[in-house]
Amino acid sequence: MLRLTLLMYSILSGTLAGTAIIAVLVAGYGTKMPIIYAALAGFLVAIPISWLIAKKISD
Repeated sequence: MLRLTLLMYSILSGTLAGTAIIAVLVAGYGTKMPIIYAALAGFLVAIPISWLIAKKISD
């Protein structure tokens, strides 16, 4: 299940980080730190989500 989790993380982390960055830019925060925080939040949120999806797939 670890391999599936890592595969899902590699897909979801980029997707969630990109979505968060776009949301920050649309909200009008175009400086460096809000973009970095949004990307970091996307990468961190992807960890439990990828684990849950891998768990659902493997069951």
